[in-house]
Amino acid sequence: MLRLEKLTKTYKTGDKALQDIDLEVPSGQVLALIGPSGAGKSTLIRCINRLVEPTGGAVMLDGEDLTRLGSGALRRARREMGMIFQEYALVERLTVMENVLSGRLGYVGFWRSFLRRYPQKDVDEAFRLLDRVGLLHMADKRADELSGGQRQRVGICRALIQDPKLLLVDEPTASLDPKTSRQIMRLITELCRERGLAAIINIHDVLLAQMFVPRIVGLRFGEIVFDGPPEGLTPDKLTEIYGEEDWEATIEKVEDEEDIEAAE
Repeated sequence: MLRLEKLTKTYKTGDKALQDIDLEVPSGQVLALIGPSGAGKSTLIRCINRLVEPTGGAVMLDGEDLTRLGSGALRRARREMGMIFQEYALVERLTVMENVLSGRLGYVGFWRSFLRRYPQKDVDEAFRLLDRVGLLHMADKRADELSGGQRQRVGICRALIQDPKLLLVDEPTASLDPKTSRQIMRLITELCRERGLAAIINIHDVLLAQMFVPRIVGLRFGEIVFDGPPEGLTPDKLTEIYGEEDWEATIEKVEDEEDIEAAE
């Protein structure tokens, strides 16, 4: 289980990105973070794995406070937190397989990874993951030959090969077309369900969050203003999160999309 207790991030300018965030994510649960730009969504997930250092509060993962760990212990803890990035963060000149196997760096050590001498069980698992996401036939292609959707699938495989307890997903569909965005969200949620993984998905697209994720947390000015199921996102709640807009049209579109999903 992940538990955030009074998590706060204040920058040197005095701006508060996060204000006393209390949040629990049970094992196996997938939640979406929504909110306007600057609400603190990316900061929150980066504070969890300390890519951004929190100013105050605690980040408890299975009872261990990650904010108190030294560098060595933090490296070990990060093995249990897979990260999927908006811009994929692949090494362009490396192959798909090599990019996936880079997710094992925290386990195999620098020289074995430098010489590309991964244990056979890691190689076998990489092949299984690539097969699961439909990229087995592209294992030897360079990353710079892939489409955006294919790159994101490689990033998903790289995160999963860590065998994490928690996935932190930062804007996985921001650079993708609508159809590919739906495929990627469906894939992430299916994989989490298959593996019993908890996940926090930072996403701008409210429609996608409502379609695929059972729990939604809305942030505004670094504070939680909504935490509940997709159907709880009424026009009033969406206005509280984002401001005035014709949210009835958004809700109607979600219902239409769900009918399409059911027919597929």
